[in-house]
Amino acid sequence: MNAAVATSVFGAFMVVTVALGLLAVRGRGNRGRDGLAEWSVGGRSLGTVFIWVLMAGEGYTSFSYLGAAGWGYNYGAPVLYVVAYMSCGYAVGYVVGPMLWAYARRHGLVGITDMVAHRFGRPWLGALVAVLATVFLLPYIQLQITGMGVVVSTISYGAISLNWAYFIAFAVTTGFVVVSGLRGSAWVSVLKDVLVIATLGFLAFYVPMHYFDGYGPFLDRLVTEKSEWLTFPGHGDSGLGQAWFITTSFLNSLTVVIFPTTVAGYLGAKNADVLRRNAMWLPAYNVLLFVPMLLGMAALFVVPGLVGAESNLALFRLVVDSLPAWAVGVIGVAAALSSIVPMAVFMLVIGTMWGRSVLSLVPRWQQRQKGAAQTVVVAAGVIALVLTYTAPNTLVRLSLISYEGMAQLLPMVLLGLVWRRLTLFGAMAGLVVGVGVVCGFVFTENDPVWGVNAGIVALGANLAVALVVTYAGPREHDDRPDGDVLARDEPEERQETAGSREPELSGVGISEASDAPAGA
Repeated sequence: MNAAVATSVFGAFMVVTVALGLLAVRGRGNRGRDGLAEWSVGGRSLGTVFIWVLMAGEGYTSFSYLGAAGWGYNYGAPVLYVVAYMSCGYAVGYVVGPMLWAYARRHGLVGITDMVAHRFGRPWLGALVAVLATVFLLPYIQLQITGMGVVVSTISYGAISLNWAYFIAFAVTTGFVVVSGLRGSAWVSVLKDVLVIATLGFLAFYVPMHYFDGYGPFLDRLVTEKSEWLTFPGHGDSGLGQAWFITTSFLNSLTVVIFPTTVAGYLGAKNADVLRRNAMWLPAYNVLLFVPMLLGMAALFVVPGLVGAESNLALFRLVVDSLPAWAVGVIGVAAALSSIVPMAVFMLVIGTMWGRSVLSLVPRWQQRQKGAAQTVVVAAGVIALVLTYTAPNTLVRLSLISYEGMAQLLPMVLLGLVWRRLTLFGAMAGLVVGVGVVCGFVFTENDPVWGVNAGIVALGANLAVALVVTYAGPREHDDRPDGDVLARDEPEERQETAGSREPELSGVGISEASDAPAGA
């Protein structure tokens, strides 16, 4: 009976989710040259509320309900790096977001692969970045499939096996993103945020009161019996000390602003002021992240002895053991939508990168970029699903280098867009060195290295090599004016003028070094 009630609630909300996705794109121009822009960046027309909830979804994945509680259960204080880097990342995004938005709008671009290809005048460079970014994004898709599968299986009280739960996660998300694109994800984010705020707000009060008679007794017991969880490096020999916390927060706060999924949110905005307001308000949303972290530590006293992957179920063990089935179903829906929305954006971005920067290099695909992108979405989902079934642990280490690997694009993307002297060979040499160093550290189990995040060491080597090669090598000849090559944050009145004459999407969106603006 409990399984029937919880799964019925879950199923009803999944129907509502798909319906919202279809409603979001009803009547929207979705064909011809505007099809890819409408599907991938919402027609560049999303307002403050939709951008806020869409980008908030970046911070509320299945990690919020599973990983954050699991890290709180296993380590304690080090998990606070998530709140630190996201809040700092929003501050960086206040400057970077409008700059990238203006650059993409001016040249008719739809992602970072377009941007680097246009900046350096090389279509193949966009394809290379697309392949590299896909390698670093696929683990996130697999982890979201796994997370949503665990949630579905748990709220069904074991009636739905993990294998079927994984397939449900894949099928719902893939179908949803192919049909609705970024606009549908933004609409569903509203539903997700309402449920996330309601469920986490409820659990923040319910769990301490139900199990400990209030926060006072709970915190007193935590300080007395589990004080190790409240200081760095946390519980156990994790190596996650203060230096690791600082370097990880710094590196991730820079990386998150060029993460392809974040950039998709930037480019969906109707103007740059939407992004500035968004950056000011989003840190307040991070307050909710403290709830699963704290409840993970509460689970230490209620369900002790969870080891390995079982620790990720710390929060849901509290929920399933103490709440009625309908409430379990609602909380499960909130957790599932926290997987669906970010997973949809990850898949959308991969499809857009390949449709725009890789498959468009083939002449017969140039006029069918949206169809190509949707095909890649399905393929990426299938690959992640197959790996979830056949090799669930092979991407564990790769997932560790997702942020650290993506960080190696920082010189090529951000430095390249503000400093014209950076050469293609310098950026490429730095990227190769940076990716090589971070992979070497991670795959030899030397992350953290010397007590700091291995990614920051790799980024330092990356930047040093890029500068040396740039200054030591010849200057590159490019006849385009600075306004066609570099990014700048344009005043609002110029944005409105530009918005009335947005360049069309054509070919791969770039031209070889020439006087004509690429993509126009």
